[in-house]
Amino acid sequence: MASAPLQVSLVAADHEVWSGEASFVVARTVVGEIGILSGHEPMLAILGSGEVRITKLDGTKLIANADDGFLSVENNAITGIQLVPVVVESVVAQPIPVEGEPC
Repeated sequence: MASAPLQVSLVAADHEVWSGEASFVVARTVVGEIGILSGHEPMLAILGSGEVRITKLDGTKLIANADDGFLSVENNAITGIQLVPVVVESVVAQPIPVEGEPC
């Protein structure tokens, strides 16, 4: 059975930066990096300086720079609240070539 997608929302102090569905989220907290999949236990974490990497359902990735803020996870909903603006960039997923197959 396929698991429900994550509902992700990145919020700056005065506006929503990005929201959408994702299959996987990786964020750096003050105690280390954490990966979040569907069904993750509820948690609240303090974000550290670094990237929040979001893998969307179609495989493309979004990268947001985090400097401080909070990350909340509950019922497959992830909210990243930033006290400073974040920059989001898209990264197109590239297939990994398999040895012996044409690229």
